[in-house]
Amino acid sequence: MKQFDLIVWDWDGTIADSTGMITQALIKAAAEAGLPELSEERARSIIGLGLRESIEVLFGDIPNFQAQALVTHYNQHYYAAENTILLFSGIAETIAGIARKGCKQAVATGKGRRGLNTALQQSGLVKYFSATKTVDECFSKPHPQMLDELMDELVVMPERTLMIGDSQYDMQMGKNAGVITAAVTYGSQTATHLQQYSPNHMFHDVTTLGEWLLEST
Repeated sequence: MKQFDLIVWDWDGTIADSTGMITQALIKAAAEAGLPELSEERARSIIGLGLRESIEVLFGDIPNFQAQALVTHYNQHYYAAENTILLFSGIAETIAGIARKGCKQAVATGKGRRGLNTALQQSGLVKYFSATKTVDECFSKPHPQMLDELMDELVVMPERTLMIGDSQYDMQMGKNAGVITAAVTYGSQTATHLQQYSPNHMFHDVTTLGEWLLEST
């Protein structure tokens, strides 16, 4: 039965298998900026936020020169490795299948516009998305602005919209916007952690997610 008119995807950790690369880029950038050492778990915990918000969560109110240094080093590491990022196996086929059924799809991401546009082109998925929102145009997750604007632009009601993501920030944004949420546990955060944010649905692999989406669109 068709449940949704709009599927909104997070990008990193949901479509793209980029969690490890982002984590390592953050750890290296923090060290190079002279900031306290970051653990891998701590670095993974902020994936989904915009970079500015990530710095605030991880390090608090640090001097502007250190924040700028971290951003510069992070971008250097990120863009040096972005060509190596792969999509999760089966995700492209799922997105293409949803498009064939006529359901609208969009992206809401903590990435910047430059990074998302590059990823969309390199992945070949750009043709499947009716609209995209990044942290450069909207408030960072978990603020609902990205979803609110996507629903307004594509003329879809919250109860007919699904937000899919791998982080607590995706789930919180979805709840804040009043949409249905689906958490995936193959990205940056564990099932145990994500359950605390009461997703409406939870999936542990792309195959099961894809089968459910094709039934629901």
